[in-house]
Amino acid sequence: MLSRCVSNGLKSLEDSLLIVLTRLLLTRLVDFLILPHNPSDYQRHRNLKYKDQQMKIEEANNRITSVNSSGQRKGLWSCLELKILLVIEKVGTSQRKGNQELGKVGLISTLAQRFEHFSIGRTSKMSLIICFFVLQLLTWSRVLLAHESRNNCSRSIMSIGAVLDLSSQMGKHQKIAMQIALQEFNRLSCSKLDLKIENSHGNSAHAVASAMDLTQSKQVLAIIGTITHSEANLASEFDDTIKNIPILSLISPVARSEKSSPLLPYFIQEGYDINLHMQCIAAIVGEFRWRKVTVIYELDNWFSSDPGILLDLSYSLRLVGSEIDNHVALPSLSSLLDPKSTIENELNRLKNKSNRVFLIAHSSLELANILFEKAKQMSLVGKGSVWVIPDGVAGLLDSVNSSSILNMQGVIGFKTHFMETSKAFRRFKFKFRRRFVLEFPEEENINPSFFALQSYKATRAVAQAARESQGKLTLEQLFKSNISRNGKFWQSQTFNIINVIGKSYRELALWSPELGFSKNLITQQLTEMNTNSASSGILSTVYWPGGIQFVPKGWTHSTEQRKLQIGVPAKGAFTEFVNVTYDKNRNKTSITGFSIDVFKEAVHNLSYDLDFAFVPFNGSYDEMVEQVYNKTLDAAVGDTSIMAYRYHLVDFSQPYVDSGIDMVVTEQSAKSKETWIFLKAFTKGMWLMMAALHIFVGFVIWLIERQVNEELKGFGSMLWFLVTVIFYAHREPIRSPLARTVLAPWLFVILIATSTFTASLTSMMTVSQLEPSVLDIKSLLKRNSPVGCNGNSFIVKYLTEVQKFKPENIRRINSINDYPSAFQNKDIEAAFFIAPHAKVFMAKYSCRGFIKAGNTFRLGGLGFVFPKGSTLATDISEALLKVLESGEIEQLEKDMLTIEGNASCSPLESKAKDGSPTGFQPFLGLFCICSIVAVLALLYNMICLLMSNVLTFTSYIHLTLTQLRRIWRWTTRYFARSSSRFQSGSLRSVSTATVTRNAEETVINTQ
Repeated sequence: MLSRCVSNGLKSLEDSLLIVLTRLLLTRLVDFLILPHNPSDYQRHRNLKYKDQQMKIEEANNRITSVNSSGQRKGLWSCLELKILLVIEKVGTSQRKGNQELGKVGLISTLAQRFEHFSIGRTSKMSLIICFFVLQLLTWSRVLLAHESRNNCSRSIMSIGAVLDLSSQMGKHQKIAMQIALQEFNRLSCSKLDLKIENSHGNSAHAVASAMDLTQSKQVLAIIGTITHSEANLASEFDDTIKNIPILSLISPVARSEKSSPLLPYFIQEGYDINLHMQCIAAIVGEFRWRKVTVIYELDNWFSSDPGILLDLSYSLRLVGSEIDNHVALPSLSSLLDPKSTIENELNRLKNKSNRVFLIAHSSLELANILFEKAKQMSLVGKGSVWVIPDGVAGLLDSVNSSSILNMQGVIGFKTHFMETSKAFRRFKFKFRRRFVLEFPEEENINPSFFALQSYKATRAVAQAARESQGKLTLEQLFKSNISRNGKFWQSQTFNIINVIGKSYRELALWSPELGFSKNLITQQLTEMNTNSASSGILSTVYWPGGIQFVPKGWTHSTEQRKLQIGVPAKGAFTEFVNVTYDKNRNKTSITGFSIDVFKEAVHNLSYDLDFAFVPFNGSYDEMVEQVYNKTLDAAVGDTSIMAYRYHLVDFSQPYVDSGIDMVVTEQSAKSKETWIFLKAFTKGMWLMMAALHIFVGFVIWLIERQVNEELKGFGSMLWFLVTVIFYAHREPIRSPLARTVLAPWLFVILIATSTFTASLTSMMTVSQLEPSVLDIKSLLKRNSPVGCNGNSFIVKYLTEVQKFKPENIRRINSINDYPSAFQNKDIEAAFFIAPHAKVFMAKYSCRGFIKAGNTFRLGGLGFVFPKGSTLATDISEALLKVLESGEIEQLEKDMLTIEGNASCSPLESKAKDGSPTGFQPFLGLFCICSIVAVLALLYNMICLLMSNVLTFTSYIHLTLTQLRRIWRWTTRYFARSSSRFQSGSLRSVSTATVTRNAEETVINTQ
């Protein structure tokens, strides 16, 4: 049992050692293939790694001594791996003193000798020996090829300069990418290029000095980096040689004209197109319909020199219906002594603003980390807020630590799209990560960004051009090496829309200026084939700050939690719209009314909570509007009309009630209309229908009765019967049962029609025909009549300025209850209301002898008042549309009018005043019955008449046919005789003509 356990343990030990050796050998082979061949770089790499491994080996020694059970076998094998690694490093260091390549080859044999004391099985040994043998052959072949290539070409040394901000994450990425590009180039080329890197520290003066130093002391062929056109132009003023050296700027061009500046013909802008970035930001804003935004940007060397960038952003935002509400310009991070306090002060200023849509137009990653850290502490990255980050920040999120990611939860942004799954990029990513760890071991997450890939491609292109040149680069050589003339080298027109969530981010969609939003490249291509418009609803699954599921409105009333002060008219003439009452017992003001209910319904339909308080205002409506304009009040709610002169001062919501100006006057009897009033009891259609049916029924009865009733044989008797039967005064007896059947339903119709006529006419005669006492405004102006209106409304101004009423003829009435007494006392002859007020007045006093007259002058309607540019106005308007579409406002209006009508008019006063005539629709069923009965009786009578006179009709028909036959015969004979006469006459004419012609011919021949 014990021997079996020992053998199993030795076997597992052999397997583990074989795995460890194979893994280490493969690692060393990869190091050999990708590490730099420069001895100084290689030595620095080994020294850094050796120090790290010494610490791990000390830890392994402690762990090996503490191993005392088989349960810790996995830890034991990892410690053995570290021991083996130490042996390899020692052997590699000793062998590198001679020939570096041969030292690498000797690693394998020495490594095998060091592990001879391990007891490995025959099969494992054979596998290991074969592996060693293959690796030795590969290594020797590589060494021979390297020596042969070096002997066949003469290596010329040239230099390329780089001006980078190595204090930023972007600068670090660019540096590593450039080093990889030159390392690959030097390995495959006879020419050797050295990279001379200068650190600008994000300072314009350092950038200028670095460019001058590279050209003067280091004699570089070209300069690559984040150097602006203005910096290069300034450096060229001190050093003329810069004008003849190609400078590839990896940042966005400041202006289009700078690409072909005559002062710097060799200055080439190879950065991204900032206009596309501004369009993408605007597209995101437009997708979620935010009306106002706050723009945050860092004033670094590049952004501060181009005010046109903000103009481009403002223009792009206007195209989607948005605008910039606030600007926040942050100094560059390198120029700040205490960046956290500076950013905190700016955020405190933003916290007092209402806008919560923050667009970072431009920022370094380092400044963005501090910005979000402070914003998180100040609760600006929470519910209701929106943050959009640009490519310069979103493109580097793969290299951000977890604490910074946690501060950006819910942030959306965009990054340049490129193929991250291609084999070439995976190879580049592998090299980038290994070199980045050696160069910057303190960094946590290392993944190459688009900016690294851009620098890599630009450096490769410059290196290829330098190989073709003989010590001097020209523009033609650069353009041949894939560097574009139009500044779009390696630039993607597509962006990934990302959303920060958890410990990383997720990609929501793609965006391009031609196609808008799409889920992926396949759907984007399908969109390109089918349509040219942006997709809608693609960004519907965004994780927003605070974890909310709906789209934030991006607006809040304040950070101090101050309630919105909303003014309401306290002295309105119509308390049905706004009624302000004060309860002395409870010391509480109550504000109710139709307008208040509508506003509360709209607030209820908002997607966020709105904290507000109604403030009674004792002035006029125009004065209340001015208070909103002066921002003494945050808004105004009431029966405020939307007028043009008010619209210059404030914004109005969507009208919740249509409006106009109506004129209300007293009623008077229409004497001229009472002459023919009885004709109005029925409509014209009813009169025509009654007359037609009456004549038809009388004709059928007369047709039936004339055979058996001597008194109804004449036509005059029938006409008299038609007249007398209406009044049931006919004296002629009806003898035929069939005629009685026709007459009975018609008498019933006459009874119903007579009763209806009597009732309708009685109503019309009881309530005489009424008409307005004043027909129109012109009549009032001609008679110089006094009129009344609400003294606090705009109607006073409207009557004097538009309708030209004299001010002394306008009576200011401040309560709806004062109008009837003013009419009764002859103080006014007409009253002017806005249409909603007129409805309330008529519902309350229509039974007291008032009527609308004249035309309605259309207005903009009733709306709520907000300050200019208020986003709340847009939100309330959208909510009002929802309330209107649901029918709630219409129901509230009906309830208001019903209450007023029922409270003012008694049932006796509420009688019908329109006197509308009666149509034939109520009698249509009776008319149909009578018509059917009369038609059936007529058919029956005709059939009986035919059956009783069959012989008479037959002989009559026979006689008629005989006469027709005789007429036909006579006609045919007449035509035959006429035809024969015509033919004989024609023959005689022909013969006479022939004789005459023959005689003429004879005379001619004789002569």
